[in-house]
Amino acid sequence: MDVALKILVVEPDTTRAQDIIDALKDGGWGNVFIVSDISALAPKLTEIDPDIVLIDLAHPDRDTLEHIGHVSHAQSRPVAMFVDRSDAELTQAAITAGLSAYVVDGLQKNRIKPVLETAIARFKMVERMRHELDAAKQALTDRKTIDRAKGLLMNARGITEEDAYSLLRKTAMDQGRKVIDVAQALVTAADLLG
Repeated sequence: MDVALKILVVEPDTTRAQDIIDALKDGGWGNVFIVSDISALAPKLTEIDPDIVLIDLAHPDRDTLEHIGHVSHAQSRPVAMFVDRSDAELTQAAITAGLSAYVVDGLQKNRIKPVLETAIARFKMVERMRHELDAAKQALTDRKTIDRAKGLLMNARGITEEDAYSLLRKTAMDQGRKVIDVAQALVTAADLLG
């Protein structure tokens, strides 16, 4: 695990905050910053730009979870939260907020490092899946654009689908562009003229 990780800890109790710092240092992570007031989270995140956020709240409510998910940019960094109690609604709110780990039954020193490691691994997995989904969506959009461009060429020139694609590919190679760029230009021109 990366020793230089910047970890921002949200903990209102100074004794518990020190326990967390000690546990993180024992685990080899010494680059730790503490925020004692949840309302100071947003400016602290901007100032520090941590790699991971660890939050210890005894009894969060749904609004707090949504706020944490929003201000911590849970989609762009792992966020682990330890709570003393929860219910189905709070668990769902934690998932919706994008938390990488939501641990019920409080924070225990011996669980901090494995939970953070799991949160980091889960975050990376979700991020990879998000990128793959975005790439698949883009490929589908590109495919539709290319198919539409082929259709335009087939109608305008009276050629087969294979010939239309060959013409798109040849034009792209001649112009040093990607097939999708040529197809997009053709579709845009057709929309303007149509």
